[in-house]
Amino acid sequence: MEEEREKVLLTMNKDNSGLYQDGAELRKFRAYLRWVYVDQSNPCKAGLSWSLFITLAYVVPILSHFLLDCSTTCDADHTRPYHVPVQISLSAFATLSFVSLSKWDRRYGFSRFLFLDKVSEESLKIQRGYAQQMKRTMKLILLWGLPCFIAECAYKIWWYISGSSQIPYYGEIYVSSIILCTLELCSWLYRTSIFFLVCVLFRLIGYLQIQRLDEFAPVFQRETEVGSILLEHLRLRRNLRVISHRFRAFILSSLLLVTASQLIFLLMVIKPHADVDILKSGELGLVSITLVSGLYILLRSATKITHKAQSITGLAAKWHICATINSFDNIDGGETPTTAEATSTQAMAASISWGSSDEDEFGDEEDELNNTKLLPIHTHTISFNKRQALVTYMENNRAGITVYGFMLDRSWLHSIFGIQLALCLWLLNKTVGI
Repeated sequence: MEEEREKVLLTMNKDNSGLYQDGAELRKFRAYLRWVYVDQSNPCKAGLSWSLFITLAYVVPILSHFLLDCSTTCDADHTRPYHVPVQISLSAFATLSFVSLSKWDRRYGFSRFLFLDKVSEESLKIQRGYAQQMKRTMKLILLWGLPCFIAECAYKIWWYISGSSQIPYYGEIYVSSIILCTLELCSWLYRTSIFFLVCVLFRLIGYLQIQRLDEFAPVFQRETEVGSILLEHLRLRRNLRVISHRFRAFILSSLLLVTASQLIFLLMVIKPHADVDILKSGELGLVSITLVSGLYILLRSATKITHKAQSITGLAAKWHICATINSFDNIDGGETPTTAEATSTQAMAASISWGSSDEDEFGDEEDELNNTKLLPIHTHTISFNKRQALVTYMENNRAGITVYGFMLDRSWLHSIFGIQLALCLWLLNKTVGI
């Protein structure tokens, strides 16, 4: 049933829809998500997905720990004293990500989860922007995960080659080493990339909401009824609540797990007589960088959505002020304003800018909201009381991404990520001497 709905979505509006013109890209994205990571569409595919997950997330790390244990035969550089906490951390995040993806797939389905069933109702600009972001999703996973994977490959290859005479092997030494090294690298790649996948999916969905908010902003420049503005704002708030509800457990769990992992790593490397150098504890620093990078994607995406949504409230307040101070209150109802007065009013309105003087501080992401100049030529179409009621409603019902009642704004990003970055740098300083 889910696949039939997606086929319909791929064929509808193909002449004017920027999202569905490239059906091959959507099918490729869907295949990547379902066949590599999770597919709960039927019992057979679900069993295959769970088997792949259990094998790479648990069986391979456990076998690696016991079959390659050389604490009594290896030299000091090959003992891997921190192998267990590294594997536990990666498996914990892989479990969190896989279980979340499985739940979302069973409950919502691929199209509904990514709002593909609703994007066809949006403007062509939003559809094209969403399609471009979808194409970039896999590239972002490679951008964040590939450097860490290359570093892990270099370490594993060095460990197997330099310790070939000390590491236990089964059968022919070179074949055994190649097979075990490949399995370990596949396990590492699977667990880290599935975590990055969920983070990037959240970023993808958040981009769609940012596009919708940008398109909603110009409503204050048109002759629009308060009821229409309110209904559209309610729709936007509902979408943000839906996203918050779906991702809040994953965001909070990721935050707690990353913090706990880094604190445990630090306690292990700063304890007295800890045997720490880049060869023994380098993997701790590598895992810390990987986890903090994924958490950064989550928090930055959430705060960008929240900041953009809260900018709408400021936009409404400025629109209300501009419309009020430029209304012709000093003129009788039947009197027509003079040309000089009208020109002065338009000049004053045109001089009002939504942007700050420090536009370079935030970059191009603020252009849609902050650089719009309001021209309140329809000041008499909406009464003062209606405008005031709308602004009061928006101020008391600020939209954004919330996690169990806490709004994820920029203060959250600066404080939480500052702590995580400090822990990560401290750990790197202890492990690899950075």
